[in-house]
Amino acid sequence: MSARSLCLNMTCGPAALAGMSSVAVNDKRVVKIKDTSGYAKGTFMHTVTKKEMVDRIADVTGCKRIVVKQILQAFLDEVVNELGRGNRLEFRDFGVFEPKARAARMAQNPKTLQRVQVPPKRTVKFKVGRLMKQKLQEGLQADRAAAPTQTFAAPPAAPEAESTGGVL
Repeated sequence: MSARSLCLNMTCGPAALAGMSSVAVNDKRVVKIKDTSGYAKGTFMHTVTKKEMVDRIADVTGCKRIVVKQILQAFLDEVVNELGRGNRLEFRDFGVFEPKARAARMAQNPKTLQRVQVPPKRTVKFKVGRLMKQKLQEGLQADRAAAPTQTFAAPPAAPEAESTGGVL
């Protein structure tokens, strides 16, 4: 359900959405969140889907969406295939995907405290490229500049409990 339909379903109307960058729901109320690109706890980060990427690329290039979708899927399939073969993928200014092998190890079940053997596995390491690193830093600096500094009042102190002389 989109933020717009969610807000309309909650009868706050389309006027409430004007100027908002995102909407979150908290206890059946609509909460306006201005900063959607932050990483701090409590901020909302939008997840971009493959469909949204296809739509954006199709709009920019003027290509049909089905063609863009096929190209994007073929690209992603090739990335997965190359990583599966153990090959390193390097995209200048974007980053490097590198398969890594993790050794077998002993772990502990936190609930039962029983020791468990974890088998070896392969994973992918991603190292951020120069251009992406710059864009991330610019976004972080913009977030810091745009975010007002907030001060929070301390919660009221609990009333002192009467002394029971050590007897409960």
